[in-house]
Amino acid sequence: MSTTTIRLEDALKARVAAAAERSGTTAHAFILEAIERTVEQAELEEEFHRVADQRWAKLLDTGKTVAWDDAKRYVTARARGETPRKPAARKLKR
Repeated sequence: MSTTTIRLEDALKARVAAAAERSGTTAHAFILEAIERTVEQAELEEEFHRVADQRWAKLLDTGKTVAWDDAKRYVTARARGETPRKPAARKLKR
């Protein structure tokens, strides 16, 4: 395990200590958890953008898309526990 030094303003250090105490942990553990959550969020966002870029490239390549109203009806029905047919993709109108 490696060591990293960070410098915190006194006010932030006090806030971290207070938050850690309220959550029943040490400031060290609190900071590690905060870093881990932030890294996980950054990785999720990166994956989201990667998938979005792939889907956008596919749309541009094929010209096929699903109308918003059709997609909304499908998702709404799924949220109600129904099993609707997936809406058909169609050529994008220009």
